[in-house]
Amino acid sequence: MTAQLIDGNALSRQLRAEVKARAARLRAAGTTPGLAVVLVGDNPASQVYVRNKVKACEDAGLHSVLEKYDAALTEAELLARIDTLNRDPAIHGILVQLPLPPHIDDHKVIEAISPAKDVDGFHVASAGALLVGQPGFKPCTPYGCMKMLESIGMVDLRGKHAVVIGRSNIVGKPMALMLLAANATVTVCHSGTADLAHFTRDADVVVAAVGKRNVLTAGMVKPGAVVIDVGMNRDDGGKLCGDVDFAGVREVASHITPVPGGVGPMTITMLLVNTLEAAERAAA
Repeated sequence: MTAQLIDGNALSRQLRAEVKARAARLRAAGTTPGLAVVLVGDNPASQVYVRNKVKACEDAGLHSVLEKYDAALTEAELLARIDTLNRDPAIHGILVQLPLPPHIDDHKVIEAISPAKDVDGFHVASAGALLVGQPGFKPCTPYGCMKMLESIGMVDLRGKHAVVIGRSNIVGKPMALMLLAANATVTVCHSGTADLAHFTRDADVVVAAVGKRNVLTAGMVKPGAVVIDVGMNRDDGGKLCGDVDFAGVREVASHITPVPGGVGPMTITMLLVNTLEAAERAAA
């Protein structure tokens, strides 16, 4: 068996075309979806992420505002700026790029964003809505993973066992909640879980989100399982790779996401989807 690729680039193009069409209808009705992206400091990776997000907005017909601040910006100044954006009717989504400089409390900043504009899905109110199954914004990376599962027909996971390797609030925990909402039986592990293979060999779906190369190898995967690789690492040659031993696991799994070209493009796409939905709710 050689696994079919779940092409994140292709699915992303499809979803962005839908966003563009919906955004055009919303503009015709008098509302232009707006996203404010706030960058503090000069982290090189953050600058790349921010540029990609702003360009994606423009390509999809969304209005984007990029605000760059020196790393010396105080926490109080950043909170004041977020308060202003919360009250700006032209802005429907606010994204503060992480990480922030050490003197600024990430959690305090995230909680300052209005839940109605929390298009990154990190606010406590968003997490609570996800937990109880109420409308809210889903964190973009797990949301993208679920869309990838849906693309291969895995919408209702009743009777399926899913293993999430990674317990972070950004991916692991919300991913587990979304899988539970799809009726899966879910086990959450991490890279240090004793006998990790004991859990993964029983899984119909494995989501690897640790940030560690080869955390999942072929012998740890049940034949025919679906494998979603959220990891972003570099191999010994400097080439981008995920958390999964792709070459080995591909010969066992039924479906697998590549790195690059898998979950990565879906993360930005779901940010666009969330921003559009925020604008649609505001216009309703």
